[in-house]
Amino acid sequence: MTDLGGKVAVVTGASRGLGQRAAVRLAAHGAALVLVARSETALAATASGIRKKGGRAEVVAANLSDPRSLDDVVAAANRVGPPAILVNAAGTFGPIQLIKDSDPHEWIETLMINMVSHYLTSRAFVGGMIDQGWGRIVNVTSANALHPPGPLHSAYGTSKAALNHFTRHLAAEVEGSGVTANVIHPGDVKTEMWADIRLKAQQIGSPGTPFLQWADWVEETGGDDPEKAADLIINLMSDGAASINGQFLWIEDGLQAPIPSWSAPSESLPWQK
Repeated sequence: MTDLGGKVAVVTGASRGLGQRAAVRLAAHGAALVLVARSETALAATASGIRKKGGRAEVVAANLSDPRSLDDVVAAANRVGPPAILVNAAGTFGPIQLIKDSDPHEWIETLMINMVSHYLTSRAFVGGMIDQGWGRIVNVTSANALHPPGPLHSAYGTSKAALNHFTRHLAAEVEGSGVTANVIHPGDVKTEMWADIRLKAQQIGSPGTPFLQWADWVEETGGDDPEKAADLIINLMSDGAASINGQFLWIEDGLQAPIPSWSAPSESLPWQK
């Protein structure tokens, strides 16, 4: 069992779904938690469960679409200790609209939550991880970013593709420092986001059919067990995962079989020979 005693973990999106489960599992392995999400009430419930089992949890109600909210996250982390673990699980599907008809505020907000907030938290804490000589950054992405692009979900697909590439840049910068950065596809899970997608697809009629087909498939299969994503996150904390860096990772035996993400980097570029 991986011992995370003495380590501080910041988890965004910790009030529900994967973020909540990841926080609970990290606490069970001994980490002190900084829990971040919009809903203070829901966060308090997560924190209460952790504390009842002897763990420590600080709560930060923050809207991560606003960069100013990061000040509160950093302040909470300072009260607990320098973070060695960062799990960015905050996310939104955003608008299901054609680009020509899209709401610019909703489109940009989707990128802010799904990608820019991950940059801001990584920027805030990765330096301390490098100083400690150990750190794990896990950004929650989606297989959607590897599928062929389609209409109506440009904000979500773009945000996740950008998150993937940002994480690869981050991984390149921390290579050899004892810190790793990876993205994970958590599976196709029945979450509030799943319910939101289904509702929005129903509201737009026939153009929403592909999204309803996906939602119905998740409903019929029961969806992936969210504990599998928590297992993957905990596995990345182990010493055996120290060499896993800059990768797109999949849960074990998920409903979607793994598909290619990106190839291993070549030894050199043509102009470097």
